[in-house]
Amino acid sequence: MITVEQLVDGFGLNLRLIHMQTDGLSHADSLVQTPHNINCLNWVLGHIAVNRDNVLRLIRGEPTLSNFAHQRYGTGSDPIKQDGEDVVNLEQLLELLDEGQARISEAAGMLSAEDMEKEIPVGDIKMPVINRIFGFYFHDTYHTGQTDLLRQVAGMNDNVV
Repeated sequence: MITVEQLVDGFGLNLRLIHMQTDGLSHADSLVQTPHNINCLNWVLGHIAVNRDNVLRLIRGEPTLSNFAHQRYGTGSDPIKQDGEDVVNLEQLLELLDEGQARISEAAGMLSAEDMEKEIPVGDIKMPVINRIFGFYFHDTYHTGQTDLLRQVAGMNDNVV
């Protein structure tokens, strides 16, 4: 069975990959659009931050994003097609992800095995907290994988990982 410590480590690995994939990119680079129905790097990173805030709420940690940012980067939100007041700067997004990782590590360290096995409602079913965290981790990993492609779309012709 996977442990909360392993999940925290997995979120940390994803964050290291995100930093590698965004190294050398500007905020403008994070806004470059693909010719297909894929959102830009800025939205993907903001969406990862929203996902991690969901983890923080689940484990009684303090979220990093404002409610406004949650609306901008949440599931089903409009694509980011240009910079604007509602778009978080790339550097700030990376700082928020770093802070979120620290908060996840801290909050997870205060959870007991019983906390992890507690059943919670998820839609029409119930599942243990640890399973829900794993679901958020899977989602995080999915979007982290997109950063490789979006780095290339931004004009970097390299192989980071």
